[in-house]
Amino acid sequence: MVTNILAAILVLGLLIFVHELGHFLAAKRLGVGVIKFSLGFGPVLVSRRVGETEYCLSAIPLGGFVKMVGQEDDGSELDPETAEQENSFAMKPTWAQAIIVSAGPIFNFLFAWLLYTLLFATGVPVLTSQIGDVKEDMPAAAAGIEKGDAIVAVNGTTIDRWEQLSSAIKAGEGAAVSLTILHEGAERTVDVVPAKIEGSSIFGEPIPTWVIGVGPAGKIITERSNPVVAVGQGFMRTVEFIELTIVSIVKLFQRVVPASSLGGPIMIMKIAGDQANEGIQALIAFMAILSINLGVLNLLPIPILDGGHLTFMAIEKVIGHPLAIRQREIATQVGLFLLVSLMGFALYNDIHRLVVG
Repeated sequence: MVTNILAAILVLGLLIFVHELGHFLAAKRLGVGVIKFSLGFGPVLVSRRVGETEYCLSAIPLGGFVKMVGQEDDGSELDPETAEQENSFAMKPTWAQAIIVSAGPIFNFLFAWLLYTLLFATGVPVLTSQIGDVKEDMPAAAAGIEKGDAIVAVNGTTIDRWEQLSSAIKAGEGAAVSLTILHEGAERTVDVVPAKIEGSSIFGEPIPTWVIGVGPAGKIITERSNPVVAVGQGFMRTVEFIELTIVSIVKLFQRVVPASSLGGPIMIMKIAGDQANEGIQALIAFMAILSINLGVLNLLPIPILDGGHLTFMAIEKVIGHPLAIRQREIATQVGLFLLVSLMGFALYNDIHRLVVG
């Protein structure tokens, strides 16, 4: 339990720091004064002033904020006393404001990219293409493939990972594949026609897929990339998970993904602890995924979130004048209600999982 709590504090604290650091550095770079940089909400535990900025560590570690000149504490309203100062956020052009607001999520994406690059450079575990299970009455069994064999080439292309084998078979969409089999030190080649079965997507949707009827032996090797290649792999993995997160949110609204799958701080604490017990690599991978989730969720067009501020800017740009203060207040209250409701529902799910197992 202690490990879970410490791991969750480490993960959430670091991701919140990265997010707020993005806002902070962008504001400084564009000439906006920063009055307060806070990790957490609520009562201030520790604070120190350096120059114009007060750096705080607060009691509730579920968020943070950067208060800039011209803003109230939550950043959602203008402070009349400082809004017209030269270094005020409100006095900057729209493009500069948009950069400052979007810098938080962007830093979360960049941080995930850095973490994935680190993982690929230090080595990631991958399944080998060794066969561990051969199903009866399936194409592989008919071709004489046996448990313990290793598939070393598909259609003449050398492979050594299970993912390569699976992708090649599915990509053929039922076309015959030529498999080079390593059996007791000797190689032979067989042609196999995959069978079509009813599979499911990662969201549980039924989709047709192609298989030959084999399962992995579970043998794992560590695959390391040189730093240059790792940078590219880290970028691609980050993009993949950004797309996956966006699709997951869409599927949630379409009710393909059940609302009961939403998790809150208790779920994060449990997963963080589990991953920490699995090792530093598992914890880093989880942190990268959570950083991407934080970045995407903050870009949703909900008032209070960064995406809500960007939406206000876009609307004001279209109509040619600022929204009325009352309109902003109402929108902010609605956004706060939605956010609190979502957090409450996620917490309910967490408690329900603990009760029913």
